[in-house]
Amino acid sequence: MMQPRYAVFGQPIAHSLSPRIHKLFGAQLGIAVDYRAIEAGHAEFADAFEAFARDGGRGANVTLPLKEDALVLCTSLSDRARRAGSVNTLIRDGAQWRGDSTDGVGLLRDLRERHAFDPRNRRVLLLGAGGAARAAAFAFVDAGVDELVVANRSPDRAIALVQALGDAARVRAWHDLGDAGDFDLVVNATAAGHGGAAFDLPLRLSGTQTFCYDLSYGNAARAFLEWARAAGAGRSSDGLGMLVEQAAESFLLWHSVRPQTAAVHAELSTALAAQTGE
Repeated sequence: MMQPRYAVFGQPIAHSLSPRIHKLFGAQLGIAVDYRAIEAGHAEFADAFEAFARDGGRGANVTLPLKEDALVLCTSLSDRARRAGSVNTLIRDGAQWRGDSTDGVGLLRDLRERHAFDPRNRRVLLLGAGGAARAAAFAFVDAGVDELVVANRSPDRAIALVQALGDAARVRAWHDLGDAGDFDLVVNATAAGHGGAAFDLPLRLSGTQTFCYDLSYGNAARAFLEWARAAGAGRSSDGLGMLVEQAAESFLLWHSVRPQTAAVHAELSTALAAQTGE
């Protein structure tokens, strides 16, 4: 019988910690896990995923830039994936695929449990309107934020997202952020850090009570976290905790048991710090 396979698809993907995370989860629970990273962009994704399915694929994660591409591969969607319009987790049901989104719940779990930050009744600025940003936006609205401001360099995507979110959200033009006031939470969900460019945001968006959070981790979050320090943010964090928590939710969907995350997060934090010299 063919061994079940699992994978993460994205571009670039060589840096991904997901194979290591799922191996650690499997070791913790005594489950043999064959989980690999597969490089694929928009043009290659459908064929690469089909080959993965033929070779015993039972579950997959997708990351940049494929979270919206993955929707069309799914016969059914969870409510949170349907609302967000993006999929980061695929579960095989017989010959078909079910899509889910674990990003939002992973983000909220990391904020609440690792950082003791509850978004309820807070003013939140969300930078970006892609797949991960959409999952985060719906999670924040469901969590009861007081106000969610969405800014994206392509305003049409931000407008479409806010229209789907309802009264708790509004759009702010990127070039007009200087007059937006300060926020309790500033979340970077753009891919800007993956290109190594500096982050050009007004410093007055952040104050001593502001928590700045990047959905990316490691070097990809560096530019935003440097901006946060320059802006005098009270706290800042990359998204390593979110990565681990959303991975645990995916693991639960595939294996019907949720692993413990604290030790895995600690091990990866130490490894990343050693790589970056921090």
